[in-house]
Amino acid sequence: MNPVNKALWFVESHFGRELSLEEIASVCGVSRYHLTRAFGVATGHSIMEYVRKRRLSEAARALAQGAPDILTVALQACYRSHEAFTRAFHDQFGMTPERVRLERCIDDIQLLEPIKMDESLYTILDAPRFENGRTLFIAGFSARYSCESSAGIPAQWQRFLPHFGHVPGQIDRKGYGVSCNSDDAGNFDYLCGVEVSSFSRLPAEFGRMRIPEQRYAIFQHRDHVSTIRRTWNTIWSSWLPQSGLSASGGPDIELYGEDFDPITGTGLIEIWLPVKG
Repeated sequence: MNPVNKALWFVESHFGRELSLEEIASVCGVSRYHLTRAFGVATGHSIMEYVRKRRLSEAARALAQGAPDILTVALQACYRSHEAFTRAFHDQFGMTPERVRLERCIDDIQLLEPIKMDESLYTILDAPRFENGRTLFIAGFSARYSCESSAGIPAQWQRFLPHFGHVPGQIDRKGYGVSCNSDDAGNFDYLCGVEVSSFSRLPAEFGRMRIPEQRYAIFQHRDHVSTIRRTWNTIWSSWLPQSGLSASGGPDIELYGEDFDPITGTGLIEIWLPVKG
């Protein structure tokens, strides 16, 4: 069983008590970083956000079924006070627990049901090659995303593309999508850009990143760019746990080759995953 499936089983079996990312990752046999990235790619949720939303969804169901006491429901959802539970409940569903209990209806709120892994999110990977990458200077547009908001990345590329080929110091016509600075909540920085010789002549609004020398496992994605999530998911959930290696936690890269067509979304993309071990 891959780490995401293990995490889903563990959360669904234990979310009635306090859970930590550290504990869930340990049960799954991977690092917190690995689990955070793998779960986000596979499900579109951060692992701890999934825990929170599942607790609140089951709490809403209990209230709609006529739970006699809201505080008891709050404690069962691992909230320590009526007030904290009410705030979280309203933030999630836009209404109070009292209203759901009074109306005994959850038709107008969006519950998060248990996730069942979609086997279509896996693909057949060719064996990767391994390289010791050189230091890279990448310049472009940067933004921070959550697992839920990462669908905005294509629009970020759209904003950057008019600058492609005109970035001061641009070295070639390859594009780089760099993910880094991820946290336990599944948030991460994404820089779309190009390699430059230096940062000295860049416009002030440009993001910039120096990527140090590191060892990479490099995978090829030859299908349409819209299916790249399948390749990432297979790497994190299947290949990496079986490889005997671990992710180093450094920036990972999507390298869009010179034959990649941003209009059609076709052409070779390489995924560069920093590894150790």
